[in-house]
Amino acid sequence: MTKKLKYTGTHPWISFKLNLDHADMGIWTLAGEAKAKCEQIAALPLKPAIADRLAGIYLTKGVKGTTAIEGNSLTEEQVRKRIEGKLTLPPSQEYLGQEVDNIVMALNEIAQAIKNQGPQRLTANLIKHFNRQVLNNLNLEEGVTPGEIPKFQVGVFQYRGAPREDCAYLLERLCEWLNSDHFSLPYYGRDSKIVSAMIKAVIAHLYIAWIHPFGDGNGRTARLIEFFILFSSGVPDIAAHLLSNHYNTTRGDYYRQLDLASKSGGATLPFLRYALEGFVDGLEEQLETIKFHQWNIAWHNFVHEAFQATKATKTHKRRRELVLALTLSPNPVPLNLIRGLSPKIASEYGSLHIRTLIRDLNAVVQMDLVRQSPDGYEVKKEKLLAFLPFIRRQEG
Repeated sequence: MTKKLKYTGTHPWISFKLNLDHADMGIWTLAGEAKAKCEQIAALPLKPAIADRLAGIYLTKGVKGTTAIEGNSLTEEQVRKRIEGKLTLPPSQEYLGQEVDNIVMALNEIAQAIKNQGPQRLTANLIKHFNRQVLNNLNLEEGVTPGEIPKFQVGVFQYRGAPREDCAYLLERLCEWLNSDHFSLPYYGRDSKIVSAMIKAVIAHLYIAWIHPFGDGNGRTARLIEFFILFSSGVPDIAAHLLSNHYNTTRGDYYRQLDLASKSGGATLPFLRYALEGFVDGLEEQLETIKFHQWNIAWHNFVHEAFQATKATKTHKRRRELVLALTLSPNPVPLNLIRGLSPKIASEYGSLHIRTLIRDLNAVVQMDLVRQSPDGYEVKKEKLLAFLPFIRRQEG
């Protein structure tokens, strides 16, 4: 006779069931929107330097998010410097840097393995490996061994994890469930891989929080699993960091949603909606950032073409640089501040009379590249709108 596992009595919400037929249109709309935005981000080319910079920004936000939730007090700027190897902390704070180092190392290892070997299957041993990584070289409480299920009960706040003797089985069962066809969504369209991955990643996070198998680092391990599932399924790397940042920026709601999910007897859909809402918001911000850089590239090309029809004299080159320097400012620039726009402009106009600068500004205004207003001078980027496809606007 098979021994009955204790968790069925103490944690009946750990049921390994997910009925998506109960998901309302709002959840499917969010999932579809997230899928479309992920595909857009993956398809939009950027200059290597800009792509690297964005990758660094969102890696920093993700690492900051997942460590800050656990109480790490380093600022986003400090996390960025630590990732770049430029932050040395006093001995009393070095553990904060080590927590950051651990997450970065784990994320890089996941990304490299997937890039080299393709999508990976989640296993209980891999989950234990993730936990060892997040706890590497940290001073832990007595009895806590990274990657091992402790004998004592584990929890967070008032919540207590599943019975210790059941945790090994529960991790194996979780991986078996996540790797099964249960999460395939053939009815969602030709390619439901990303939608399936988003749902699977969030549910995996929730189940690790419910099982709470390890003596420490359960939250960080859960968020690594999310990144692992998303990146394995084709979500762009910069987007795969977004959920950790969302959980941190809405930390109170994050804990409330986790608490609600267990107290409700295992209602997973509210937590899924909460995660998808944050994911979509983050993707929208990323798309706006990418579009801004693409818009700038298009504008730079437009400006260069505008000056191609003129003689390649020193004056025309200087005026072209003046327009490009004004592009860097989101607001109109007063005449007295224009020389400080960039080192190049300072060098060009530093030894010239103010009349030369005014003459050049008048020339680029005449070229219809710049406008003058009471607040100063600004480029006319809206000229690029003429090259966008026409969309009929609805009346009213």
